[in-house]
Amino acid sequence: MRIARFVVDAEPMYGVVDDAAETVHVIKGDPFFNGVETTGQSHALEDVRLLAPIIPRSKVVGIGRNYADHAKELGNEVPTSPLMFLKPNTAVLGPGDPIALPEFSEEVSYEAELCVVIGRICKDVPEDRVDEVIFGYTCGNDLTARDVQRTDKQWARAKGFDGSAPLGPWIETELDVEDLAVRGRLNGSLVQDGRTSEMIYGVRQLVSYVSQAFTLLPGDVIMTGTPAGVGLLTEGDRFEVEIEGIGKLANPIVRR
Repeated sequence: MRIARFVVDAEPMYGVVDDAAETVHVIKGDPFFNGVETTGQSHALEDVRLLAPIIPRSKVVGIGRNYADHAKELGNEVPTSPLMFLKPNTAVLGPGDPIALPEFSEEVSYEAELCVVIGRICKDVPEDRVDEVIFGYTCGNDLTARDVQRTDKQWARAKGFDGSAPLGPWIETELDVEDLAVRGRLNGSLVQDGRTSEMIYGVRQLVSYVSQAFTLLPGDVIMTGTPAGVGLLTEGDRFEVEIEGIGKLANPIVRR
């Protein structure tokens, strides 16, 4: 099932995406708390504007250097445990939203990533019960100000600036994520081409590990790391994240 968040006129709402009919069926209320019950009302996908499928009520947790080739390309060692950082919910953008490069950085890079969306409040989740707390999966772009990352002692500014976490186009609730293609395209050219099976720490390991540090709330997002091939963005670019079984998330790049 694909759960989208969208607007037709002004009020955001959730819906179930029917790819075959190219429609979205409106859901009553918030599926994270009310379950998935449709109202009987539908809209053509071409008539709605997709939003970020979730604005985390609490946090976005990023995972750094979770692909060995990516760690190597930046001259870093593979971490001996998952390397975590936080992004605020103001970092989240939706499909098609312009990414405004921050004025304080001249080296902003893209990072195509599989993202896990949490479905229930949880803490200290054993790996064999992780599936119980996952609502679904979406595409994400973990934008990073590389020059700031090098100079700041913390990653908050480099990883958490406004618009640094585009998510979308929707949440896929039923997906085997053990071996999915994760691709990034810059202006139509393939620049990242990895698979989730190459992750150092898999989804279940990550969710369990993160939950040891943080109580996870419905709508929290975990970005699972990016494959090799990261590069810099400039004004006028367009970057697209594609994850097998989910879809494509594309955003234009602008400069304030």
